[in-house]
Amino acid sequence: MAGLFYTLLAVLAVFSPGLCQEKTYLQRAGVAFNGRPYSSVMTVSNGEQFGNWTWREMCPDNFFAVGFSVRVEPNQYALDDTALNGIRLICAKDGSRSFLYSVESHTGYYGDWSQPQYCPSGVLTSFQLRVEPHQGLFGDDTAANNIKFRCSSNPTLEGPGTDWGEYGHWSQECGEGGICGIETKMEEYQYGLDDSSLNDVRFYCCSKSQQVRRRGAEIGSEAQTETAECLVHTKLV
Repeated sequence: MAGLFYTLLAVLAVFSPGLCQEKTYLQRAGVAFNGRPYSSVMTVSNGEQFGNWTWREMCPDNFFAVGFSVRVEPNQYALDDTALNGIRLICAKDGSRSFLYSVESHTGYYGDWSQPQYCPSGVLTSFQLRVEPHQGLFGDDTAANNIKFRCSSNPTLEGPGTDWGEYGHWSQECGEGGICGIETKMEEYQYGLDDSSLNDVRFYCCSKSQQVRRRGAEIGSEAQTETAECLVHTKLV
């Protein structure tokens, strides 16, 4: 009887439309949508000096960032610390959380990704960066340590980063629309010298009224959505 019960549960999970609607599918967008037009670029003034700006990654057309996770190396005590290594945006379309994309630009190599945090409603519209200033020639630089985002519905989300340094001023806010892309400033691996990893970040804003629907991307997105409706949440590594 127990075997029959679990078999029936499995069949219901596959064929019940109600159950399928509760599933979430998350896919990495990478640089596939870098041609998306944007209205402005948000920056802060307290980013650190090491490394170079890398590449931007954009949410697909009509998708906006509704959540994020961070890659953080915990305190290494007597060893080299790098603190915040990466920021991953989670993008959704029209408030639906059943099919999501992620974008992250270049990330460091240290630490683990946190569980995503989401706006209860609305989209990400501004950010604040916690940065430890340069520690001098013989100090241990960590640069970026943590980040906060403000949602269009007013809540503020803070990552589970480290505590060195201070938060600077809030960035300007996206106008109509929200955050739709990211670009990071990274110091590459220093081969035994002092690593600081993520030094700065900037975010791209898109306006809902200016969206250009590119036929090829739209068809690909719709096809992937139909295929993924009943797939379970995919953990990114």
